[in-house]
Amino acid sequence: MWFFLLSDTFTFAAFLTTYGFIRHSHHAFTGSHDTFKFSVDYWPVPDKVFNAFPGLHGMDLPLAFVALMTMILILSSVTMVLAVEAGHRMDQKDVQKWLLWTILFGSCFIGSQVWEWTHFIHGTEAGMTLVDGTKIFGANLVQNQYGPPLFADLFFFITGFHGTHVLSGIVLLIIIFINTVNGTYQRRGHYEMVEKVGLYWHFVDLVWVFVFTFFYLV
Repeated sequence: MWFFLLSDTFTFAAFLTTYGFIRHSHHAFTGSHDTFKFSVDYWPVPDKVFNAFPGLHGMDLPLAFVALMTMILILSSVTMVLAVEAGHRMDQKDVQKWLLWTILFGSCFIGSQVWEWTHFIHGTEAGMTLVDGTKIFGANLVQNQYGPPLFADLFFFITGFHGTHVLSGIVLLIIIFINTVNGTYQRRGHYEMVEKVGLYWHFVDLVWVFVFTFFYLV
């Protein structure tokens, strides 16, 4: 597991380094924050891109939803720690309980990311007007309402790659939860598998901190 996580660290580091170089090669918006408008001429300000919140249409809440997603993922790490600790005590019921909470938080994070992607793809009501007068809404791999197309490409690729890791982690958690319910680890006399999957889950949470920093803060 440690070797796998090390190799995955290099992969994420390469992606985020690429993002950093591409971000540095584009102009930054130099005007007042209040006068910012989406344009392909400069990199978008994250506060203006990620300012929506489910059920609060039209309200400007910069990074509020992303902060909620981050808190959910951090809570899932806490419950994963408690599951591992319960495994050390050979407490089958507690392991089940905390694994279930971890699965729930992980699923909430994936659901939140689906909503974020949907909003990002559909775009805002104002859209962005190009030089030729064409108006575009939302983002895809060809055009991007929020700024340079590469911003959308990198967003989809890197957050999608991380989301795939979270989804894989949820599948692993479900498998070990079923094994725990069936008493597999109790019969073995240890819950080492819970600890191994816990390492993977903590890694996924830690990577999100860097993704959050690069995409939403820089």
